[in-house]
Amino acid sequence: MFPIVLNLTGRLAVVIGGGSVGRRKAAALLDAGALVRLVCLEPRPAEEHASALEWLTEAYRPVHLDGAVLVFAAATPEVNSRVIADARSRGVLVNAASDPESGDFLVPSILRRGQFLLTISTGGSAPALAAEVRCRLEEQFDAAFGRWVALLAEIRPVVLANVTDPTRRRELFAGWARWEWLERLRREGEAAVRAALLAEAGIHAGRPIQ
Repeated sequence: MFPIVLNLTGRLAVVIGGGSVGRRKAAALLDAGALVRLVCLEPRPAEEHASALEWLTEAYRPVHLDGAVLVFAAATPEVNSRVIADARSRGVLVNAASDPESGDFLVPSILRRGQFLLTISTGGSAPALAAEVRCRLEEQFDAAFGRWVALLAEIRPVVLANVTDPTRRRELFAGWARWEWLERLRREGEAAVRAALLAEAGIHAGRPIQ
């Protein structure tokens, strides 16, 4: 197994199957910024109105894979085997829900906090264990952690534009990665920590964020 993180923003991923598994895959892909084509026999639920989701209520055909960069086969085993063969013939990576080893990749258990992404995998040997590990990590990597990551992303270009000494920049970024800043954000709030970061960098707090 070779772990990678794919940028699917604006790219098409196809999910075949509209059951609970297929819909979970589609939701995760939408969260990742992908355009999703979901093909199944079930009608589109009234509450499912994501603009990036193309829901096709029809039987699977190979043409449904046109333009896809990733394919998820989450229908019946018979349909999934056809989807796998069709995807392989097109050189498109495919994940198979009913028979993971027959596909090209596995989907790890995911913990997402804004731009922070933590993945846990057992290589398919114990998916339930991967999910349990994720549950245990959710408390440590909470919503405040996502705000911390977002704040560091906001401050970084300001420092790059205003702190000319590369050694000093490295020191600042390394120091701000310490857990004390996360605890301070939890106690004092985002605005106070933003001001403290800018002050430590010697940047006037009233200067607009670039």
